[in-house]
Amino acid sequence: MTNAHEMAPEAVLHEFGSDAATGLSSPEAGLRRQKYGPNELTETPPKSPWRILWEQLTAVMVIVLIVAAVVSLFLGEYKDAVAILVIVVLNAILGFTQEYRAERAMAALKKFAVPAARVLRDGKVQEIPARELVPGDIFFLEAGNIVPADGRLLQAANLKVLEAILTGESVPVEKNAAAVVAANAPLGDRQNMVYKGTTVTYGRGLAVAVATGMKTELGRVAALIQTVEREPTPLQRRMAALGRALGVIALVIVAVVTGLGITQGQDLKTMFLTGVSLAVAAVPEGLPAAVTIALALGAQRMLKRRALIRKLPAVETLGSVTKICTDKTGTLTQNRMTVTTLLLPTRETTEGLKTINLSSGKMAAPLPPPASLLLTAGALCNDAVLTEADGQPAYVGDPTEGALVVAAARFDLRKPVLENFLPRVAEIPFTSERKRMTTIHQVHEECRTILPQLCEKERPQYLFFTKGAVDGLLQICDRVWVDGKAEPLGEWQDLLCRANERLSRAGLRVLAVAFRPFDALPKAVAEGEIERDLIFAGFVGMIDPPRPEAKEAVATCRRAGIDPVIITGDHPLTALAIARELGIAAERCVLTGQELEALAAEELENLVDEVSVYARVAPEDKLKIVAALQKKGHIVAMTGDGVNDAPALKKADIGVAMGITGTDVSKEAADMVLLDDNFATIVAAVEEGRVIYDNVRKFLKYLMTTNLGEILVIFAGMLSGMPVPLAPLQILWVNLVTDGFPALALSVEPAEPDVMRRPPPKPQENIFAGGLGTHILWVGGLMTAICLGIGYWLWRQHSPAWQTVLFTTLAFAQLAHVLAIRTGKVSLFRAGLLSNKPLFSAVALTVLLQLAVIYLPWLRGTFRTVALEPAELLLCFALGSLIFWAVEIEKWFLRRREKC
Repeated sequence: MTNAHEMAPEAVLHEFGSDAATGLSSPEAGLRRQKYGPNELTETPPKSPWRILWEQLTAVMVIVLIVAAVVSLFLGEYKDAVAILVIVVLNAILGFTQEYRAERAMAALKKFAVPAARVLRDGKVQEIPARELVPGDIFFLEAGNIVPADGRLLQAANLKVLEAILTGESVPVEKNAAAVVAANAPLGDRQNMVYKGTTVTYGRGLAVAVATGMKTELGRVAALIQTVEREPTPLQRRMAALGRALGVIALVIVAVVTGLGITQGQDLKTMFLTGVSLAVAAVPEGLPAAVTIALALGAQRMLKRRALIRKLPAVETLGSVTKICTDKTGTLTQNRMTVTTLLLPTRETTEGLKTINLSSGKMAAPLPPPASLLLTAGALCNDAVLTEADGQPAYVGDPTEGALVVAAARFDLRKPVLENFLPRVAEIPFTSERKRMTTIHQVHEECRTILPQLCEKERPQYLFFTKGAVDGLLQICDRVWVDGKAEPLGEWQDLLCRANERLSRAGLRVLAVAFRPFDALPKAVAEGEIERDLIFAGFVGMIDPPRPEAKEAVATCRRAGIDPVIITGDHPLTALAIARELGIAAERCVLTGQELEALAAEELENLVDEVSVYARVAPEDKLKIVAALQKKGHIVAMTGDGVNDAPALKKADIGVAMGITGTDVSKEAADMVLLDDNFATIVAAVEEGRVIYDNVRKFLKYLMTTNLGEILVIFAGMLSGMPVPLAPLQILWVNLVTDGFPALALSVEPAEPDVMRRPPPKPQENIFAGGLGTHILWVGGLMTAICLGIGYWLWRQHSPAWQTVLFTTLAFAQLAHVLAIRTGKVSLFRAGLLSNKPLFSAVALTVLLQLAVIYLPWLRGTFRTVALEPAELLLCFALGSLIFWAVEIEKWFLRRREKC
């Protein structure tokens, strides 16, 4: 039943054929168990390990590499084939592990299945396994229980339920069995309902089960997780496109070279094998390994910055994020209700109210006596316990009451001390109907030091303190405490009501505090006797304040072209207040869950770029928001900590779970876990992601340029009529050594200076965009011209060293290239040659290995090289360095164009 919140308790009981006095009979419960099934979450069959492995091995880039390995084996290039297959296996293992772990999200969700429940059956209270609960069962609730099923409340005595896992609301919700709620009310506003998997924090209750198993709200979340398809990351899409392009290029090379050879009268088999060799050279075998290592190193760096990466592709995805959809509580805020404002009636100001801002903690001046009275009353009319954490006041108990106790303690009004002077002798507990609580305290002589104005003028024997909702409290007050004396309420009432509205619009949670002095206790401590003729003391405004570092993190996002969006279960006014304070929203509109539900998908897509705050949202709302943003072309990061967030975490391009407050379900569904639950950590991770993306593009720039140079050297050499310019083992050497070590060292290249001052790459942008393709073509062409030019000239001079000079010049040109492209626009001389020491070491090592191939006799025979004269070696250095100077000139032009 989905509309139980609209119906009276009697109607719900009638609908399910149940009796609040006796419950279901055992035979009837058995029949219903057969009809509805067990009260547990079911899951769709997970992907088999073989299917996950097959998907890893059928990725486009992997297929190209497998074909290259097979061809290498066919050509007898066993070392090349083994190296390629090692890369394929490594990537398959990593991908398999990541996806297998992601499929465990449903198993974690089952942890919220409750092992036992107390029910009323056959007129007796019984304890049964929660999986045997059926619709129509009457079940009991008390503090500490996890709710076993969705239920319509029949009774509620001061019942409060923490529903954060479903709604995101950080404060326990007060329940009221008598309430009848509107049909379209969001979960967080259904005061007459309890939901499976939520926790009872206070009071007791009785409910009739209206949904069990997968029909519960928790079950709906489980079903959503199962149906959400994981979107490929931007890097995966770009690498797949690159793989397809390389496959086509390889086939074209084979066809062109074979056709060219046939027209020249060459042997068909020889030309085919030559074409295949060139096709294999076109595949950058080191690229997947370089990307994997870059992602792994990036994940390690992120861990140092308090972000745990669960799935490697997420590292790069962060760099492409255009929208960060974040929860408010605990991520942008401190997850700690804090008293920020005291509002006191006074005649000292023209508006009649005095505002005391407590946001900064202790004040330089002492509190005025009316403020001390207000904080004392709030701390004593309170069940929270004052404690200490890291030398600062803390509490155990309800967050709202804890905020009052801590606020008083910061001004040396510590609750244990206050209780010595004003011991509690009686109380009237909070009820959801009254929305207030009253405590009665005996006044000791020492009380005059704390409340001098009150105790010296009135000299009461007892003080009654009441705190609660403003509207209800004003109804039982007839006076106002103004500057140390009581005045009639009459002229103040409208002013106080307007002040309450103003504080509420500012997003504050507002409590009113009142008191009443008494000389003797009434014979009966009852509401009617105690809660009347009170003196209104003032307002207390509280909020979960923003984290100190959140505002700067939001500003960094803005500079980087990223829009933060708040998606929360909290009240719209509270969410908007935080959004305005942090600079996330100014006058941009707020959408609530109810308004969202009324929108068609196309309407939401038209609005989604204009909305920066979503409040009172349900799980499917979060999915709608993520889907709409993705439809608009955004790369979306979604944060969450509750079960309700899991589907959206899985749907988002990158799901970010909370490490401290997050449930196991959210962590398993996410790509990244914040170990400190801090929004600023997401921004730091985005910076690391951008560094990774920049470095991946540098790998590609380096590897594709050098591979193009190799192909053009061989292809143009054949057209010129000279022998094959490079021996097969020399090609292998260039691919695995000259390309390999420096490319891997690029993975630790530090961030560019403007990495967080430029917009993210466009989601549909080709990986060769931004001038990368142009660079590959002109530098590859220049490399070919230099190497083939010196090789052709020496060959025509009949020099025995022509091939070795060509080979060495190509190696040095590639090393010069990798040094030049370390930075996108900044000169290497400004960045510093040693700012990437691993790369400098890799280049130096590669130079030594190249010299070994030339000068060690046992390697010369293997690689078909000859020992070069010093002048020839210097010539190779000089010609190779031309690439470095050409790229430095290119960067100079880019800097100049940027300034213009």
